Amino acid sequence: MPPQIISVTEFLNIINETLAFAYPQVVVEGEVSSFKVNQGKFVFFDLKDDKNVLSCFMMVHQLKLPLEDGMKVRVTGSPKITKFSKFSLTVKEVELAGEGELRRAMELLKRKLQAEGLFDPARKRTLPAFPKTIGLITSGASAAYSDFIKILDARWSGVEVHLADVSVQGVSAPDQIVNALEYFNTTGEPVDVVALIRGGGSLEDLSAFSTEPVARAVAASRTPIIVGVGHEIDVSLADYAADVRAATPTDVARLIVPDRAEVAARVTHLTHRTDTAFHKALILRLTAVDQQVGRLERYLRLPRERITELTSRLWHSLDRLDITREHRLDWTESLARRLSTASTRALTECQAQLTNLERVLRGFDPQATLSRGYAIVRSGKQILRDPAAVQTNDLVMIQLAKGNLNAKVAKDA
Repeated sequence: MPPQIISVTEFLNIINETLAFAYPQVVVEGEVSSFKVNQGKFVFFDLKDDKNVLSCFMMVHQLKLPLEDGMKVRVTGSPKITKFSKFSLTVKEVELAGEGELRRAMELLKRKLQAEGLFDPARKRTLPAFPKTIGLITSGASAAYSDFIKILDARWSGVEVHLADVSVQGVSAPDQIVNALEYFNTTGEPVDVVALIRGGGSLEDLSAFSTEPVARAVAASRTPIIVGVGHEIDVSLADYAADVRAATPTDVARLIVPDRAEVAARVTHLTHRTDTAFHKALILRLTAVDQQVGRLERYLRLPRERITELTSRLWHSLDRLDITREHRLDWTESLARRLSTASTRALTECQAQLTNLERVLRGFDPQATLSRGYAIVRSGKQILRDPAAVQTNDLVMIQLAKGNLNAKVAKDA
């Protein structure tokens, strides 16, 4: 029976169907050579060992790590004969083989992103002091998640945590992390801060956080972001791109929220300083008022004393002179007019002083303070300044601007 005659295209299709059936997916390890990118879309490189060379092809968006000649990698792909009768491996994923290659690729990418300004300290933002909502990106089944929540609740309860449960290891991790970051930055109800965390592991375990898509997504976050990956000695490219880097996931919780005990102590300290400063200022003001009142009293006494003294001296002088009664009256009237003018001027000055003193005293009027919405709380005859001075069910009196209220303490302060 004569052999069946087929076309070149039919033959290549048969070969590719056979390859797809026999080897739908293979993982090949080798050394990269002749690496190049065409038109910003197509990646070509050879994979070689000490005896043979395998041509590889992939799309640039599938390449998550920087490659260069000499790197040892593992590629996952499908074998194929091209229309030019060239055997090639169509690559879907590339992994670096060995810790040395991971460090090398990470350093290459770090230099690239650093040159673009993604790690510039000037672009980093501070975290909000008292966040109400947190966007947390991690594995919900991880110890890092449990530790984070535990520390968060112990330090500052009442914070709302929105979890994006993602893979933090493996080939799918970078895309899931990027999608979670995009979600928190585009949701209709934005969170106050984003936290990206993962527990410890090997350099390969943490490699997802040093991929280019993740580093760029962290740097592009519109919401302030903090990253805590691995242990203190582990540093990923996401750490460099974040607004704040934490040594561990638990440190992320400590940096995001304050400690309630520390805040309470700080408030108490500031309250004491404020009270002390207020009382000191009040004493100084009252002393100044006393001084002004004393000066005013002296001003009021001075015209009367001077008029009496001058009148007495005048009549003594006139007695020593041989002056008619008519001239005496003229001089007396002239002097009286000048004294009247001086007295009027002195009284005007005194009135101005009284006006200033009245304005100062109004500033210290407790009723004016009550009219602005403040209140004075008393326990018996004592004015309360510290909630620790009362116990549960104690009766207190609250003085308002237009009356008083009696109240009972509901719980211990």
